[in-house]
Amino acid sequence: MSASIKSDNQTAAVTLDKADLENFPVAPGFLPAAWRDDLMAVYGFARLIDDAGDGDLADPAAVAQLLDVPGRPADDGFRLALLDGLERDLDRAFATALGDDRAQGGTVLGTAAGEPRHPLMRRLVPLIEQHAVTPEPFRRLIEANRVDQTTTRYPTYDDLLHYCTLSADPVGRLVLALAGRATPERIELSDAICTALQLVEHLQDVAEDLDRGRIYLPQEDLATFGVTEQDLAAPAASREVRQLIAWEASRARTLLDRGAPLVGTVHGRLRLLLAGFTAGGYAALDAIAAAGFDVLAHRAKPDKRRLAGRAAALFAKGR
Repeated sequence: MSASIKSDNQTAAVTLDKADLENFPVAPGFLPAAWRDDLMAVYGFARLIDDAGDGDLADPAAVAQLLDVPGRPADDGFRLALLDGLERDLDRAFATALGDDRAQGGTVLGTAAGEPRHPLMRRLVPLIEQHAVTPEPFRRLIEANRVDQTTTRYPTYDDLLHYCTLSADPVGRLVLALAGRATPERIELSDAICTALQLVEHLQDVAEDLDRGRIYLPQEDLATFGVTEQDLAAPAASREVRQLIAWEASRARTLLDRGAPLVGTVHGRLRLLLAGFTAGGYAALDAIAAAGFDVLAHRAKPDKRRLAGRAAALFAKGR
């Protein structure tokens, strides 16, 4: 194995290992190996894009060189340029898999010629070949990270929900597409679950996001509960912050309740998988509540036994 290929494999492994940190099982062992590979390919893409947008890549300069992206990580606009380079690599993955201009619905970028360069993009090629997926959900995930470079505050809850249509909902749509079970009704339920999962993650990561200069709590809600940005920077949550987090948690729970019937519309292993995703959201919300809604002192993590119990209940009841 050449040093370059070995390095590429190590790069992919570092990113994929982050799946263990998620609130829900990304590709559990009860699924067939091919299905797990597909889910991990989607996860690897989403994690790669998030890491590029957040500045969390282990070696951003090396990725930039791989993709022919000019500039240095410290330069203004570097992350946007890197996201552009990753989108071109996505184009390569679709062009390689489909073999014609269907890769972009009739328009292939001239700069996207050749096979994908990043190892995690190469993992998408067999997925695209075998399933009826389009570039749109992948592009939405990239666009969400572009938004993160320019938008650090969300005036209203509706503004935040719109962001989630880019950052979260595409993942659920991809899961349904991979399973061949995408219908308008299921997509609507899936969007509710995925948006809820994104909101829950925002609640868990208030302190971390603030360190990055971002606040994913609606500004109108901060004003309603009398919470300032200085309050969010405190080592522990004040009464007002706890009340705010409790309110946002109730909104996320309502969305989970709205989307949970998705579980009952499918059967077998897909049903168990969707039950696990949904249960991860409920378990994380339970952990936030158990911490007294103090998300500043430490990150509330879902209890695995509680998650498993909730998943079993969802699987049995179908909601």
